[in-house]
Amino acid sequence: MGGKWEFPGGKLEPGEHDAEAAVREFDEEFALAISVGATIGQSAFQNNGKHYELAALRVSFDGEPRELREHDEVRWVGAGELETLDLSDSDRSLLPFVVPLLLL
Repeated sequence: MGGKWEFPGGKLEPGEHDAEAAVREFDEEFALAISVGATIGQSAFQNNGKHYELAALRVSFDGEPRELREHDEVRWVGAGELETLDLSDSDRSLLPFVVPLLLL
């Protein structure tokens, strides 16, 4: 989704569970080790006739991303700014689950 903001993550590899994929993706995208908590929400969408399911997971980590391996920029934002970003439509569908957690 060139030019759009996205949450970290990606497609599951064969035999992989959501938490395993999140750990792998954060390492691949940012060289960042994470711990995965609960699923906070799920969404689904179609793209080119193919069905995809998204899971938003609570993650924790120490430090900052060490490398941007697949992205041009990383940014920490609050709920208000997150809602104004040019997010991919699929990631925007996760906002109802993510935004309330940012307001705590």
